[in-house]
Amino acid sequence: MDVFDELLRSVRGRGAVFGRSMLWPPWSLRFTDGAYLTFCVPMRGAGWIVPEGGEPRHVGLGEAAIVRGPAPFTFTDDITREPGAGAREVRWSEGTGGGQDTDHELSGPTVLLAAAYDVRAQVPQRLLRVLPPALVVPEGHDCTAMRDYLEVQIAGARPGRQIVLDRLLDWLLVCTLRDWFDSPEAEPPGWYQALGDEVAGPALQAIHEDPAHPWTTAGLAARSGVSRTTLAKRFTELVGEAPVAYLTEWRMTLAADLLNRPELTVAAIARRVGYADAFGFSAAFKRLRGESPSTYRQEAVSRTPARAGAPTA
Repeated sequence: MDVFDELLRSVRGRGAVFGRSMLWPPWSLRFTDGAYLTFCVPMRGAGWIVPEGGEPRHVGLGEAAIVRGPAPFTFTDDITREPGAGAREVRWSEGTGGGQDTDHELSGPTVLLAAAYDVRAQVPQRLLRVLPPALVVPEGHDCTAMRDYLEVQIAGARPGRQIVLDRLLDWLLVCTLRDWFDSPEAEPPGWYQALGDEVAGPALQAIHEDPAHPWTTAGLAARSGVSRTTLAKRFTELVGEAPVAYLTEWRMTLAADLLNRPELTVAAIARRVGYADAFGFSAAFKRLRGESPSTYRQEAVSRTPARAGAPTA
């Protein structure tokens, strides 16, 4: 498993088909429920995504857009309209669709399929931090080939239909992100560029395959088949920090998510991320996170925002 796999492993859509909106001009969709990531695919027509604090992006048929939250954004047919002006407010509840269109036909000159992703865990947040407010992947990517199949699934009533649609949207989200990172427009983070590097890549993969292993720069260099000096120089050039520093930061990211699991003791979490005892782990966590693991755990509830949902239209 590489770092890209791990960052997206826990990202799952919920009730994506119920994010289907059939629109007749003039129209404006206002997304205000605070989803950390929203995936938008026009099944008919086109429109403009206007993120809060970002540049408007046109999204046409055959294209796909990803909007980074939790700030509100608008999907509209008129870029000159004030964000939110005249927008219909429609909310859905998790697992119910919130009463949005129940007709399985895709009628209307513009039809938008949207999936909201409640990404609060620290691991996928590392991916979100490197994304722009909104990105668009042009026609020719996987959504183009999958659009007809999505329509068939939406129109069908076979058992497991919702799960199939959710998983299709999850798959398309990953493919869209991968296509965007490979595009000239993107500024991929150092770890993404390092994945394909013959020196830094094997070391990076080793860290993510077994973060609890007592890795040293020498041990990681052996995995890459180079000297310790060569690895340290190349890894730092691409990733922006030395191998062991990256390892420590990654361990603390994993630990932050594990601290949200009340059944795990601090000592158990320490062992899971490569520390022999809770004392050494706590010292490292406080050095990087600014608070002890116990304090972080106690404040987890207050740090958690309101439940992210789906679009409002």
